[in-house]
Amino acid sequence: MTGYRLKLIRHGITQGNLDGKYIGVTDIPLCAEGAAELYSKLEKYDYSTVQKIFISPLKRCRATASILYPEAIIVDIPELTEMNFGDFENKKAEDLMNTPEYKRFLKGGLDNPPPGGESIRMVVERCVAAMEKIVSSIFEEGLTNCAVITHGGIIMNLLSCFGIPKYNPNDFACDFGEGFEVMISAAMWQRSTAFEILGRFPYACDDVN
Repeated sequence: MTGYRLKLIRHGITQGNLDGKYIGVTDIPLCAEGAAELYSKLEKYDYSTVQKIFISPLKRCRATASILYPEAIIVDIPELTEMNFGDFENKKAEDLMNTPEYKRFLKGGLDNPPPGGESIRMVVERCVAAMEKIVSSIFEEGLTNCAVITHGGIIMNLLSCFGIPKYNPNDFACDFGEGFEVMISAAMWQRSTAFEILGRFPYACDDVN
């Protein structure tokens, strides 16, 4: 039975991340520190070769792909874009803390979007659409080793929606330039629309056979 490996990787650091701001659909690039950290991780970890990369079309993901996998084919998947934080975009939590809109948002829930932004339910629906596109491409082209470069929140949603075994979504938080590797089999996907979570990625060079 053929297994299809897929790495889910978070983009590198941006200035917005360093500043502690909500950066969702705002299209900012990697900062100098973010690019440097990715190059450093390439020296420390084995990211392995991939045949194709599916990315969020935002600049920070495209730049991450070009650093980690400069030779791979890149395919834009718009549904992999980070959550739209609406009126909270480019703002810090400390600047929003006393507003009624932010207090309401912090209560959580699938249908509790920030003003002018997306709800968690809308993001989950996008993740389902993205994964359907990715898996179809993998199966149709026989791609046995691919990567997804996207955002931390999207990775958490993909793993929560499709991953086995099941964990608390907070367990899927990952650092910049890192993520998880999963194994997709045609039988499991067709039977359960699910994939197997293999573990955190990338691997230390000493751990690779």
